[in-house]
Order: sequence, then C-alpha cells, then structure tokens
Amino acid sequence: MQPDSPSTALLDAPPQPPAGAPPLSFRDEPRGTDLGRVREMVDATGFFDAAEAAVAVELVDDRLARGPGSDYRFVFAEEGERTVGYACFGAVPLTRASWDLYWIVVDPAAQGRGAGRALLAEAERRIALAGGRRIYAETSSRPDYEPTRRFYERCGYTVAATLEDFYAPGDGKVIYLKVLPES
Repeated sequence: MQPDSPSTALLDAPPQPPAGAPPLSFRDEPRGTDLGRVREMVDATGFFDAAEAAVAVELVDDRLARGPGSDYRFVFAEEGERTVGYACFGAVPLTRASWDLYWIVVDPAAQGRGAGRALLAEAERRIALAGGRRIYAETSSRPDYEPTRRFYERCGYTVAATLEDFYAPGDGKVIYLKVLPES
C-alpha cells in the first residue's frame, strides 16, 4: 500500500452533499463504537446476510487492531454526533494505482439526501491523495441491487465486467470502474 502523498490540487475542502442535504463531517479512523454502528447500518439496509454483515464488522475490527498497518481504510460520514454512513476501501495488492471500494453503506434514514454521493466523493478524494487512479467497486446483478448499480453509474462509474452466476446461479458480479483524473 502506498503512503498518503498529498497533492495540492486535491487538498481542497472535502466534498459536501448537494444543496438541501444535511451538512456532513468526515473522519477516517474507526472507533470502538463503530463496530456496533456498522452492524446496525449494514443490517438496516436489508441487502446483506449475516455472513456479509460479519465481514463488514470484521474489517472495522482489523483496522482498530492494526491501525495504519491494516489493509483497510475508512471514511465515516457524520451528521453531528451520529454516524450515518461509511466507506471501506484499500489498495489492490501488486498494483501501482488500483483500489477496491469494498463497502459503502448509508443508513436508510439518511438515504436520498446526498450522503452517499458525498461519502463516495470523499473516499475518491482520499484514494487520489494516496496515489490511486482506478477504483473498482463490485455488486450483485440481482434485480434488488438495481438502485446500487444506478448509484454507481450516476457517480461516474462504468461497468468494466460482468461475471455471470458468480455469487450463485442467477446472481452475477458486476464490476464497476472509475478512472480518477491525474492531479
């Protein structure tokens, strides 16, 4: 993983949600209380089974235990004192500038107000600061994931590949890509 190398072109103020959306603040280090909050948000979406939710919490726990030595980086979005979403991402091993977006979750109570877009933009900004240029995000091809796929497309991601029946018969993996501009 490459260390953060600030670029003056990218050190502008973090992106904020669209007009009318609540103001958000961002932090990058998880707290012990995030273990439960991440589980609550993941469960509240209704998209993930118990094993997937356990993995979401496990990644936060890894970062808490290993600190900067962890392969997982985070951005937490907060409205006041309440965490309303988070993104988890990391450099793809053995690549120079490719990153995976592992998770992006927004509490359903905060959805539809720009929090997801702002959170994704902040994750992208941080990836760019760390030297990332290509971001890969994967999701299911099932019909119930259509809103997720539309979200990525509205945020400038394009379908790079679809792997049929990847997760299960009738449940393929859709891999999205966003190429970040050079700074």
